[in-house]
Amino acid sequence: MKNINNILYAAVALFTAGCESLVEIDPPLTSLNGGIVWQADNTAVAAVTGIHAALSNAGTSTAGLAGNSGLGVLCGLSADELTLHGTVADNRLIAYYRNALVAGPQQQFGADLWTGSGASGFYGHVFNVNTAIAGLEGSTGLTAAVKQQLLGEAYFLRGYLYQYLLGLFGNIPLVLGTDPKANAVLPQAPAADVQARIIADLEQAKTLLGAVYLDGTLRPYTGSAERVRPTKWAATAMLARAYLYDGQYAKAGDAAAEVIAHAALFGLPALDDAFLKGSTETIWSLQPVRTNRNTEDGYVFNLPATGPTASANLQPVYLSVQQLEAFAPGDARRYGRHWVDSVTALGTTYHFPYKYKAVNANGAPTEYQVLLRLGEQYLIRAEARAQLGDTDGARADLAAIRQRAGLGPVEASTREALLEAILRERQCELFTEQGHRWLDLKRTGKVDAVMSVVTPLKGGTWHTDWQRYPIPFVDLQRNPNLKQNRGY
Repeated sequence: MKNINNILYAAVALFTAGCESLVEIDPPLTSLNGGIVWQADNTAVAAVTGIHAALSNAGTSTAGLAGNSGLGVLCGLSADELTLHGTVADNRLIAYYRNALVAGPQQQFGADLWTGSGASGFYGHVFNVNTAIAGLEGSTGLTAAVKQQLLGEAYFLRGYLYQYLLGLFGNIPLVLGTDPKANAVLPQAPAADVQARIIADLEQAKTLLGAVYLDGTLRPYTGSAERVRPTKWAATAMLARAYLYDGQYAKAGDAAAEVIAHAALFGLPALDDAFLKGSTETIWSLQPVRTNRNTEDGYVFNLPATGPTASANLQPVYLSVQQLEAFAPGDARRYGRHWVDSVTALGTTYHFPYKYKAVNANGAPTEYQVLLRLGEQYLIRAEARAQLGDTDGARADLAAIRQRAGLGPVEASTREALLEAILRERQCELFTEQGHRWLDLKRTGKVDAVMSVVTPLKGGTWHTDWQRYPIPFVDLQRNPNLKQNRGY
């Protein structure tokens, strides 16, 4: 993926054109005569690589997995992780921060991660993946190994994206095809059906993907491997999360254990090394693709000496009091300047996420955007074990995470106390990463208790309906079978 050639640029351009909403997405690749792109190894690889690049290139004007319009910022503002600087006048960020999203004909805030502008929203990415699956499955010209790997990547990406769509919006249309007319009238599917499809896609991906990281030409690395193309380990790790969310605790624990046991590839490095390019903790990451930029999260979270900015396109957020108070005394993640740093400007001290320490890249990036990592797998297995009554096993998994942070084992011994300790540990370990905290509050039933206290402190008023983001008004107008989420 280092050498993105002209074929890739063409694929990215085609995949990011003309996708104003879910119901008006025309099939891409028509300018390459439809399925031609899927008949040669190099163009098929470039097209799927283009999907990865589109997910990575999600900065200030697009919605995706990172940056100012990404999961870390928008979900962090919705939850109790981030504070929006008081000088920011951007009504969209203010709406997320105050849990006051709207979906009307004149204004709509909350649609970013559904469709966004261009092909940016998750449904735009899902449609691109569906196009890839259709093209790959119908191809007769690809090398068997290339076809299998790319299909595995596509199924993995669809499962990954749908897990977020389901978690953010609730009941959603399950778009699996590429016919715009059929997609235009799809109703919301029951959440159980969507979750079942997520698991089926990830299980399919696991059977197709190999165990070795591959380069941009789908060959094994001869030197240090970049962990940017999904492997069976990424599918297994995401399956662990999907099983956990679905309450299938035995399967969640087994999947997480499978990844944890593969010590030849994965480990828990020192805190400062966890988010470096090629870290042993990384299971799957995205390579930065913007010029002279490390990760998008590194750019938006690292505050300059002057503190947070008024511009929504720069560094408008910092860590909340609630997030800072979650850390126990002596927690090296906060107090060791490993994952939290601070600046003092005009007499006020602002703490900010410091997991990604590089803002700009002078040459090759030193950090990649980590989407799946080993720390989460320990926490998944801990929660699964606690739910199944294995308190000793759950405490052991928590101890592995806490030891790296300089903390001793938890004293909780009952199932209920352990689940509380695990939720707190997830808050301290996974903060500002891909919306974990926002999704955790909802799936564990804690969102009302937490947000009824936090939202008024942010200048808003909490209502339980607002734990789901609104469906875009434009899609409601175009599709009579869609129903708006309650409260909007």
